[in-house]
Amino acid sequence: MKYLAGLLLLLPFVILQPAFAESVAADTVTYVIVVSEPTKAAWPDVVRALEKKYEGAATITFADKLDEVLPELRKHHPRQTCFVARHPEVTRSFVAAVHRLTRRLDKDPYTDTQWGILTGFDQVNALAIARHADDLTIRKVASGTEVELDLCEEGLWYCELKKGHMVRKKAGAEPKAAEGPADTTRALADTLTDYKADLFITSGHATERNWQIGFRYKNGYFRSKDGQLFGTDTGGERFDISNDSPRVYMPIGNCLMGHIDGPDAMALAWMNSAGVKQMLGYTVPTWFGYQGWGVLDYFVEQPGRYTFTEAFFANHHALIHKLKTKHPELLAKNPPPGKTTAYNEPGGLLFDRDVVAFYGDPAWRASMAASPKRLPAYGQKLTEKDGVYTFVITPNRGSDSFKPVNTNGAQRGLRPVVQWLPQRVGEVELLEGAELKPEITDDFILIPHDGSFDLEREYKVVFRAAPIAR
Repeated sequence: MKYLAGLLLLLPFVILQPAFAESVAADTVTYVIVVSEPTKAAWPDVVRALEKKYEGAATITFADKLDEVLPELRKHHPRQTCFVARHPEVTRSFVAAVHRLTRRLDKDPYTDTQWGILTGFDQVNALAIARHADDLTIRKVASGTEVELDLCEEGLWYCELKKGHMVRKKAGAEPKAAEGPADTTRALADTLTDYKADLFITSGHATERNWQIGFRYKNGYFRSKDGQLFGTDTGGERFDISNDSPRVYMPIGNCLMGHIDGPDAMALAWMNSAGVKQMLGYTVPTWFGYQGWGVLDYFVEQPGRYTFTEAFFANHHALIHKLKTKHPELLAKNPPPGKTTAYNEPGGLLFDRDVVAFYGDPAWRASMAASPKRLPAYGQKLTEKDGVYTFVITPNRGSDSFKPVNTNGAQRGLRPVVQWLPQRVGEVELLEGAELKPEITDDFILIPHDGSFDLEREYKVVFRAAPIAR
């Protein structure tokens, strides 16, 4: 939003009364497990593993419809909610229902709990994901599309547009372009097995059964069958991909990679044979791209600032904020997944809002490796004293601090600044920074920008927040 000089002289303070302020008490449960009664009976070990991992977690069951859990979920209002579901339950309609349910815990339009759908090829696979507890620091990145390796500790990407082009960065060195193979199927498969990439990123054409590696030239495929991921090159040779190294998968531009339509679905193979513990994925053909590509802006391009879960929901908050401020008439609409009102920005934002799945345990922490040599483009610092919060944004790259870091993909750059609060808060009194038009909710701060930040100053938001009684 445009900078409004002098607004503070007109508005010495503003009282924000979010919808959540009507509640004077908050539940102490921070992690909730939601599971259907049939799945709890079929996968009891998965539910028990999560209950053991998160002491004090609450488990809510439903018999038929997901909405049955709303009253109890609203009572707990947890920071994280894990939806345990066998793969036949995880339809694109189920994913959309989870999105819509988790925006109804209070009256603001944002998602009110960081959620994940924990599923798997079978109970053994789901149990491995549920039990996995060690944090992941992402040091090695591999990709089938351009990625900003300057901000990664090490990695490589193979171009989907130009045959034989690749870029590699070794630890402690600068990224360098190189000549790669014309068919990159085996090379990409090797990044998951031999190289053991912690993060794998893809774009381009895909279905529930395959990923077409080359976008503008003939290349091989990744495919799936019965929980097994494998590559097939242009000569027909097959490369099975079996590796249990924990990793994150970001099919940011792929159609249908998050749609689980049966046991042969790609998403299940990624989880079952390629070690994926968390992933996002479109459940429909994608064309707008905001909720997929934008996660790169928060996760890879702000190394160490967010977990993968936090980056996904920061980007989702950014999407909803754009709908709220530019197209508020669309906020209450819930079109069927995959249907759009129009092929334009408002239609695209509404299209993307409820069709990207987040799979895995939402409280599992996977973060990009941070380093003083790989600072995000701008700094964020939040402090609190006696109920007064001070949030400061400082440019780290001069005139480039608020420009898009990388424009590869759709709907890149100019994302709002998002800061998670360390605990939920109640009623808010804004003391400083009204000209920045901050959105302060019960658990995050969002500051919009359109590239017009003044690079000669720091930005500050100060507010007093009432604690939520427990």
